[in-house]
Amino acid sequence: MSEEHLSNLAFTSLPLHPSVMQGILDAGFTWCTPIQAQTLPAALTGRDIAGQAQTGTGKTAAFLVALYQSLLEKPAAAGRAITSVRALVVAPTRELAVQIHKDALGIGRHTGVSIGVVYGGVDYDKQRRQLADGVEILIGTPGRIIDYLKQGIYDLRHAQVLVLDEADRMFDLGFIADIRYIMRRLPPPDRRQSMLFSATLSQRVLELAYEHMNNPELVRIEPDKVTIDRVRQSIYFPSMPEKIPLLVSLLRQFEAHRTMVFVNTKRMAERLEAWLRANGFHAQAISGDVPQVKRLRFLRQFHEGELAVLIATDVASRGLHIPDVSHVFNFDLPQDAADYVHRIGRTARAGAAGDAISFGCEEYAISLPEIEAFIGHKIPVEHYDHDSLPKLHAAPHVPRDPDAPMRRRSSGGGGGRPGGGGRRPPRRR
Repeated sequence: MSEEHLSNLAFTSLPLHPSVMQGILDAGFTWCTPIQAQTLPAALTGRDIAGQAQTGTGKTAAFLVALYQSLLEKPAAAGRAITSVRALVVAPTRELAVQIHKDALGIGRHTGVSIGVVYGGVDYDKQRRQLADGVEILIGTPGRIIDYLKQGIYDLRHAQVLVLDEADRMFDLGFIADIRYIMRRLPPPDRRQSMLFSATLSQRVLELAYEHMNNPELVRIEPDKVTIDRVRQSIYFPSMPEKIPLLVSLLRQFEAHRTMVFVNTKRMAERLEAWLRANGFHAQAISGDVPQVKRLRFLRQFHEGELAVLIATDVASRGLHIPDVSHVFNFDLPQDAADYVHRIGRTARAGAAGDAISFGCEEYAISLPEIEAFIGHKIPVEHYDHDSLPKLHAAPHVPRDPDAPMRRRSSGGGGGRPGGGGRRPPRRR
């Protein structure tokens, strides 16, 4: 983590329980990030927190440190059954729940507090038995949390801490009714500590906070609308047949080793995976239809550097902590301007530098004016030599279509600006 990204507040200056402090030291943390520096002093006194911060700025560690501190300082309620959880952490996606669980195991390794994680797609009976045996901290996605709760496998009557992570994503995925169902089964707000974190503290998120929390302290760090300063952004304007050859050329040029490529559809993700594999790249597509076990394996391989290129739909654009992503490609420009920021936020994590390269093709360039208005500046245009694009090996089992990348138009200029093949994108104003 870059020192420039940190605050001047040291973890050792905070009144932390020795076992929590040891976990922090083991993780190599010395100085707080801005979100940690602004939330922990209040959270460690038991205050409710509503925090706005981008993924990758240290918010997970912020709420986990406060959560462990609360459980260690305040004993469990008298008469608490073993199946009555003491803290609940709700995440919108399975991948985020798994990542929070991993971080919780690290920070809490010396505390002796038991942890469980539940999410859909795998291990239904195994997760059920884990809850029946009793856990103090439960991390999970809304559907599986409610499923086991309705069965009476565990209860929330003695919960001391609630955490809602990526609250705005809960709304986006339609989980708000589930969140309200869960909150109504917790002790009243004045009898528990609640922490809510979100990339944006929109009006609907604030309404949720004020309705179900106890006068939360609002903390805003780098609103999501502001693009990460350390991301070097650029855009090319290829014709449709040149998109894949241009991507291959740039991946070779950058010697891609941990690169994310975003597309808008599952079909394109699968097609692009086949083309990249046929041309020498260890690439894998990940989308909502990929089984959970495989998706977690692909993410682990990507995290460990075994997988060079991860092709993703927006299912993977938020809530994942994948360090050291060097390049992000918007092979398809997103149709929602906010998703552009979420995507490029996969690189330049925690103060590092990174590159975000976008393709403004004739199909999706219509989104460009809205994206540039959202981020507040024009994206620098890059050029490429039409004649230098590589000839690709055909991808097996991928039906050719009118825009297949092996076919070249004979007319047109050199590419790199609108007019180098294909239709022009909308006029840039």
